[in-house]
Amino acid sequence: MFTLRRLQSHSSTRFFGTSVTLRATSSSPTAPVPEEASRRRRPLKTRRPRISLEHPREWKRPLAYGVLPAFDEALKFIKADSEALKLEMQDVQASLKAANQAAEPDPVATKQLEEKSNYLDIQSEINLPEAQWKCANGMADMAKAVDRHIIERRWRKEGALDLLMERIHQMHVVPDAFPDLHPSFDLRVSFPVHQTKVALTPPKYKFVEPGVYLLPEQTVDPPRLHKDVFHTDERLYTLIMVDPDVPDEANNTYQSFLHWLQPNISLSATSPSLIHNINSHTKYIPPHPQKGTPYHRYTILLLPQRSHIDVPVVEMDKRIGFPVREFMASYELDPSTGGGAHMWRGEWNPTVSIIYRDLFKTDEPVYGKPPKPDRYADVRGKNRYFM
Repeated sequence: MFTLRRLQSHSSTRFFGTSVTLRATSSSPTAPVPEEASRRRRPLKTRRPRISLEHPREWKRPLAYGVLPAFDEALKFIKADSEALKLEMQDVQASLKAANQAAEPDPVATKQLEEKSNYLDIQSEINLPEAQWKCANGMADMAKAVDRHIIERRWRKEGALDLLMERIHQMHVVPDAFPDLHPSFDLRVSFPVHQTKVALTPPKYKFVEPGVYLLPEQTVDPPRLHKDVFHTDERLYTLIMVDPDVPDEANNTYQSFLHWLQPNISLSATSPSLIHNINSHTKYIPPHPQKGTPYHRYTILLLPQRSHIDVPVVEMDKRIGFPVREFMASYELDPSTGGGAHMWRGEWNPTVSIIYRDLFKTDEPVYGKPPKPDRYADVRGKNRYFM
């Protein structure tokens, strides 16, 4: 293994870019070198900002006109098809307007016309290269039906939803914590990246893959929650975060601990992707997996509400053993009807001891396997040859 050691300093100073070496002597004093000139100057890195809504860019043809005639004809065909579908959509919208203004509007026919108009709106732009490019580079306009359709299809068909449901069922979050779960929008969680050294700059946040292990020091502060909601109207959701793997010594089983609760969160497709103001009700308590226990499954849900609900703040002593199913039933929160979901895992490390000391003001519990029963305890020490 190679080791690093500090080299001894020399009396000569060599300037970069020249071949002249100056030696300090008593008869020929040298002029002091300015501090700025003595430092090694590093070139500044110049980079274009990443493509985003804050720094948007426009789609450009990958090939100039005339380089590949087949490509030019394909673009012409796509644009002609888009214009034809838009003309058809205008006719459908005119029929829909007339149906709504009728003396006795037919609700079934009106609904069919609305669905057809929305379908034509999506199909008229879904094949345009600029629409696909913007959605692939984080510049989707969620106010447009075609962009919402592309983002939802990518979430459902390209593996993100499949991975989430695989981890949730593989690690038995369903049915251990919740009876059923059918997410209807994309919920992403980001935590600070683990750093081995103390950094002077703000921590960098990174999206968490469902089911991975996170260190307790990464989850001390509340995570950032990002969403991709696909409905345009404002709907209310309840945020709940639970740990179903806290030991219950009295009943020799496990119980749930409520880490976080925030009702009445208003979300829509056009609301900001980063969810704000979500730590004002039952405040976030960082994960603290107990020493000696297996890994803990920390699960976050955004449950759809039917209307505005009044939920009292859950006190600290009532977080342990929190009845998740009874709470959802009492406020008509059904995870099988939609919402968002995410989960990760955690294990004990020395940071948990600090959380118990500073937050709970108590010594942390230590668990282990029960002692193995001694089948010969009654006869141990007795003479085997005499009764």
